[in-house]
Amino acid sequence: MRMRRHDRTARTVQALLPALLLTLLTLLACTTRASGAPPPTPGAPIPSVPALARTWPVGSHPLVLRGWEPPATVYARGHRGVDLATPAGAQVRAVAAGRVSFAGRVAGRGVVSVELAGTDLRTTYEPVTATVKKGDEVEPGDPVGTVEITGSHCPTTCVHWGLLRGKTYLDPLALLPPWLLNRGPSRLLPVLAAPAFQGRGELRAQPPPAAQTKLNPEPLAKPYSPQPR
Repeated sequence: MRMRRHDRTARTVQALLPALLLTLLTLLACTTRASGAPPPTPGAPIPSVPALARTWPVGSHPLVLRGWEPPATVYARGHRGVDLATPAGAQVRAVAAGRVSFAGRVAGRGVVSVELAGTDLRTTYEPVTATVKKGDEVEPGDPVGTVEITGSHCPTTCVHWGLLRGKTYLDPLALLPPWLLNRGPSRLLPVLAAPAFQGRGELRAQPPPAAQTKLNPEPLAKPYSPQPR
């Protein structure tokens, strides 16, 4: 009797063993994927970026030669930043307050990286000859270097501006608030009314010449002529 009961128990364990092994392998696979932290799959929501920039890295509203093109995977092709057209020797500025985390050369190119204050973000600028050193505190608009004449992948001289959260690349243009991102070049407006001085230093707006004439002048009176009877 005991032998029969032992045989049934052994058969039950053998039947459940494949299911237990499959569950264990699934748990191990999930743990490995979580620790590896792969990039988000295409279509996944992009982490939000605070619009805390107060200036462009170069110029007042530079031409974007190539925008941000997020890669599908870590090693896939893409464009991990934006290219801003600018002449060689132009000043490169910090877009927001932070601390310089790197200032040196990588693969022959000058690179400056700034950790943005109060965030887990950092910006990168290249190819740049650094005028700051690691550990320097910077404020928005502070110069961090000058544009190098060589080292860029653009058809003309440019600055590659990058943004990272950890090892994840993000769109640096998201740092710019709308008033800075959409601001166009300045233009002069026509003067519609010139001020005229009045007594005691008061100013009075003078209407344009066209407004000084009547739009619908009254017709002149016709001479009187008696009507025939």
